[in-house]
Amino acid sequence: MTPVSANPQLDRALGAFYGLALGDALGMPTQVMSRADVVRVYGALEGFEPARPDNPVSAGMPAGSVTDDTDQAVIVARLIVEGDGHVDPLRFAEELLAWEKEMKAKGSFDLLGPSTKAALDSVARGTDPKEAGKHGTTNGAAMRVTPVGIAFPCDVSRTAAIEAFLDRVVESCQVTHDTTVGIAGAAAVAAAVSTGVAGGTLDEAFDAAITASAAGARRGNWIAGASISARIGWARELVAGLDEATALDRIDALIGTSVASQESVPAAFAVLAMTGGDPWRSALLAANLGGDSDTIGAVAGAIAGSVHGLAALPADAVRTLREVNDLELDPLTSQLLTYRDLD
Repeated sequence: MTPVSANPQLDRALGAFYGLALGDALGMPTQVMSRADVVRVYGALEGFEPARPDNPVSAGMPAGSVTDDTDQAVIVARLIVEGDGHVDPLRFAEELLAWEKEMKAKGSFDLLGPSTKAALDSVARGTDPKEAGKHGTTNGAAMRVTPVGIAFPCDVSRTAAIEAFLDRVVESCQVTHDTTVGIAGAAAVAAAVSTGVAGGTLDEAFDAAITASAAGARRGNWIAGASISARIGWARELVAGLDEATALDRIDALIGTSVASQESVPAAFAVLAMTGGDPWRSALLAANLGGDSDTIGAVAGAIAGSVHGLAALPADAVRTLREVNDLELDPLTSQLLTYRDLD
């Protein structure tokens, strides 16, 4: 296990950020694969694997590589710090476009998701960044929102506190996912992470996610879709008492693993319920789902890491993440926590 930080809150915040990267990297080789193909190719994925050459998204990526989930979360974190606690939508759009340009220059196929791409194309055509995200329904906002949960407290017992927290969530969503569904998914993840960083249990993280997601669904442009809040609660019940293989098959068949927020976000919570929030097992089981496995793993890893801390992540896995991706999240995480202390 990774050594425990002398600061418990910092340990949990680092657990959230590195947990996101862990789930992202474990899910990288199985993304866009069916659950059946994951079983056929890997049997059961047990650790970091390189992407297969026939994977249309991650081909050529070595074992332990992170994807856009981690990269975009780092952008959000940096913009919160540079913006004195706020994310400027135009600056965010510019940063995401610059990131994709860099990825293309590297020959990467791991580029912007459908909602983000459509919104940024709209901004490039002159649309106000505050209007560009009105059709974004996929999980792009949820996958990158962990820094918001690290930086800001979320007291779901007080309506005013929830609404203030949602203001922060919306800032990270608006330019690409300014919809009831996009915000609800991001709110669930951010609230769960924030609760974990504050010292909450997994059950408390679930409850916070359900409450914040329901409130988040009242923000943004209305989009038809199932309630993410309700589906998170249902997901926990759906896998209760099942062995892992049966539970994963049920998540795949009934919850779904696509980029739709209503599928991938509840799927991540279902995985957490299966493992009791163990960061390594949660991220690993998400990888075995296929579909949008890197994002499901990133969400599950972030929440599990926030509850159990960096100390609960395998030290060798964290070392791999740092070395393969030149990833050093400690300074940025410490800066994010300064906003929590002020809020």
